[in-house]
Amino acid sequence: MMSQKKKIHMIITEQLEGYIINQKLSPGDRLPPERVLATLFSSSRTSIREALRILEMKGVLEIRQGSGTYIKSVEYLTSEAPILSANPKTNIYEMLDLRKILEVECAGLASTRATSTDIANIRHSLLSMETASTPEDGILADFQFHLHIVYASHHTIFINLMTNLTEHMKNTIKVTRSNRFAKNNKREKSTMEEHREIYLAIASGNGDEARQLMNNHINRVRKELSESMLYNEQAEFYL
Repeated sequence: MMSQKKKIHMIITEQLEGYIINQKLSPGDRLPPERVLATLFSSSRTSIREALRILEMKGVLEIRQGSGTYIKSVEYLTSEAPILSANPKTNIYEMLDLRKILEVECAGLASTRATSTDIANIRHSLLSMETASTPEDGILADFQFHLHIVYASHHTIFINLMTNLTEHMKNTIKVTRSNRFAKNNKREKSTMEEHREIYLAIASGNGDEARQLMNNHINRVRKELSESMLYNEQAEFYL
């Protein structure tokens, strides 16, 4: 049976691979410092360091002592076709379908697998949503909330899939939030309450409730998006 320690290394390694692809890094580009990567991937610096070594052995990275970590080659990472095209304006409804499949299960898994750090990260994202002073801050906090739930599932394939869909995920949240909140403060309040309930279900270890709440949340987003589309021709650009 694969050890938990090895599972963490695999997760972080795949997250780093997805990060390099999504950021369109090229040979010679420098990765952020270990402490930044540790925060980005909600991991310890030790796990980050060992994941970097794995990618160095694969020929993807070059670790230069005293200088940093640089991209050596992306040939290994780009040898397979990406999950989706580079165009972030993927059909929003299709992305919601995917999110429903992925995030409902991740919410359930997170309720039994989340560490104290995972719970803290989800809570921090929730609080950031509540205190966001700009739409952009709200979008980022919303995205991080859902991303940290996927991380908290500790499911390697789900995490790798989400990492590769980062830009599509952000775009979906941007479009759905702009439609949900347009001239409707009640929807903004209900959205916060939905996220708060999901967090509480995960934090209290109630997997069935967490799955149901996430399912209800995404269904409600889809319904309200459809209602907004009736009177918003510009939104058709995303469909």
